[in-house]
This record gives sequence, structure tokens and C-alpha cells, in this order.
Amino acid sequence: MLNKKLILKIFEGFSIQRWNDLVRPFDLVEMDKAAEKMVVAYIIGKYEESEGHEIDWEWMIYASLFDLLRKIALCDIKSPVQQMIRAKYPEEYKKLNEWVFSKYSDIISDDELLERFSLYLEQDSNLERTEFTLTERVLEAAHKFSSLRELEMIEKVNEIERTEKIHTELSENLKRFADLKGVKMLLERKKPFHFIMKTEQLRFQTRWNQTPRVPQTSVLGHCFFVAVATLLLLRDNGDSPCKKRLFNDFFSALFHDLPESVTRDIISPVKQATNELPGIVKNIEDDIVHSELVPLMEDFYVDEILYFTNDEFQNRILVPELDGRHSAQTVTWEELRENYNSDVYSPVDGKLVRLADHLSAFIEADSSIKYGITSKQLTSGRDNILKSYLSGVKINGIDAMQLFWSIMED
Repeated sequence: MLNKKLILKIFEGFSIQRWNDLVRPFDLVEMDKAAEKMVVAYIIGKYEESEGHEIDWEWMIYASLFDLLRKIALCDIKSPVQQMIRAKYPEEYKKLNEWVFSKYSDIISDDELLERFSLYLEQDSNLERTEFTLTERVLEAAHKFSSLRELEMIEKVNEIERTEKIHTELSENLKRFADLKGVKMLLERKKPFHFIMKTEQLRFQTRWNQTPRVPQTSVLGHCFFVAVATLLLLRDNGDSPCKKRLFNDFFSALFHDLPESVTRDIISPVKQATNELPGIVKNIEDDIVHSELVPLMEDFYVDEILYFTNDEFQNRILVPELDGRHSAQTVTWEELRENYNSDVYSPVDGKLVRLADHLSAFIEADSSIKYGITSKQLTSGRDNILKSYLSGVKINGIDAMQLFWSIMED
């Protein structure tokens, strides 16, 4: 069950600073890194699928959550130090992972999720393993590449003596994954590299940018938080989602603000300034996405990302047309779960993504208010979200009002 303690613990990922022993021209936080890692993993994974290889997306999605939980628990130990402990003191490293698990055993009430987390940590502690699955290698490559990208963005303002060794080590580590086509193309700065650069622009865009707020959150980090919240809400609504539905829900949430990488964030009050403006803004977003983002995508995943970002907050499925193509069709949650919960329909809980999006915005505002950094924009934003959900009304099986009030309770 998604409870206050767990969701606020995950939210701490916005407060964990990265590379804080180097000069940084902008904030680098753990939530943003987790987001970029999964965008990169998606791209690399899609290249592997295009080569006829199978990716275990379900494992990867949960691994991304568990890795963030581990990072939050161990934020005071730098990654290189953790790796030295793992290499030189394996028994202590195992105990460290057991300690991490103990920090969550009381706040994760979902027994099956806890079991998954435990297995993930046990696997991480097993130093005798010499063979790794393709999915594990894709995720590890994405981790290394997203770390390298962070370094490349800040090394311009650091003396070379501070960064040269780290850059060399990361580059050498990435060479171990050069057999993966996506990694090779990223390192050669071909089409996927430029797509990643576009998504990175979401790291520089601050949400609620018209008001002071603590902690500040980027659009990219927000997207990963929404993806994780969507995953956990999907576990709470009583369904047993097919593999494609779980995949679609997570990545639809991760990419739901992708158009803002080329349009920038237009806050809700401005979008709703006139009755016609929301539709006009959406049309302009679609035009810019097709002119600036689509050319940077490969044919084998472009339709999928457009499916993620079009009508992103509607429950929908894909239905076959006479010409062999598929078209998106809006459905109710009842129809989705009873008639279309099958990979063949590629179902998406868009309304659940919207609920997770509102949950993220709600926590962003409420947390700052409780820290004592408040404004009219934050209080009205939080209150308007509360007003938008009626008591007892369920969104894809989730009692939204009860969820929000549980977060507000002291």
C-alpha cells in the first residue's frame, strides 16, 4: 500500500545532492539522475529489442525503484566508497544491504513488494556472480552513461585535475557495454544522443518557478517520481496488470512531460487563462514535438513514445485498423481491466498517471508549506488539487481524496 511514510521517503530523492565535492552550475539531485537513467535505459533497451533480443522491462522498472530506495538510505556514503566496501569487504557490504532493508521493512506494507526488494538486495550482495542478464547490463550501462553525462555537463566549470580521473574511469567502464548498439550510438553522439540531450533540458526546468519552494524539483525528476507513484498506485488498485500495461503505465508517466523539453513548462493557471487556450497549447505542443523531437527518434519506438504522450491522462488501448495499423481508443477503467487487460491491446491507465501527477504536485506544494516556505501560489495549488477530487470517488480503483488527506495529516 502506498502510504505517507513511503511516498515521502521516496520524495527525499529530490533533496539528495550529487557531485557535491565539485563546482556545479546547477543542482544535481538523485531523483533527476534516476529519471535520466531510465530514459537512457529505455533507448538502449529498444535498440536491443530491434535486434531481436528480449528485455525484462518489469524487472528493470522495479530495479529502478529499489536502486533509488537504496541510494536514499545510503546517501551519506559516496558511490566509490560503497564500491570499495563491496569489493574488499563483501560480508560488510551484505550487512549494509540488510541494514538498508531494515529501514524500509516497517514502511512498506506490501509484502510482495518487500520480497522483491529483498531479492534485489540479495542479488546485489552476491559477488560470486559472473554472468549478468541482458536487462541487467542495459540498466547498468544506462547508469554509467547518465553519470558520465552529469560529469560532462559540470566539468566545463571545474579544473581538469578535478575531473579527468573520474571521466577516464567512467569512459572505461562504459566500454564494457560497447557491444550494445544503443550504447555505441550514444558514445558516438549519433541520433539517440541528441534525443537524450533534449530530454536533459527537463533537468534545467524548475517546477512552480513563479514561487520560492523547498525542495526545488525539476520537470525531469518530477516525471520519475510520477512514474514510481503510478507503479505503486497500480499495485494498490486491486488489479493484476498484464506486462504491457505495467510497462506502459510506468513509461507513460516517465515521458508524460516530454513535450516540455521543447515547449518549456506552462503552468496550469496560464494554460487555463481562456477556454480555448488548453486546446491551442496542446496543438502547438504536438506540432513542436513532431518537428523537433520526432526526427531524433528511431522508427522502432517513435510510435510508442507518441502513444505515451498523446492523451497522456486518458485510459486507453490500441485497436487494429483495416490497414494493419493501430489507433488509440479511450476506454473506462472498468472496460480496461475487464476486457482489455492484455498485452495485445497495449492498455494504459492514463487517469492513474494523472492522479500520480497531481500527487506529485500536491506533495511538492505541501512539503514546502510545512517547511515554512509558502506562498499564495503553493497554498492555492494544493487546495485546488484537493477540490478537484470528490470524497469517495475512485480513480482507477484509488480513493484519491483519502490519499491526499493521508499526506496532509501530521
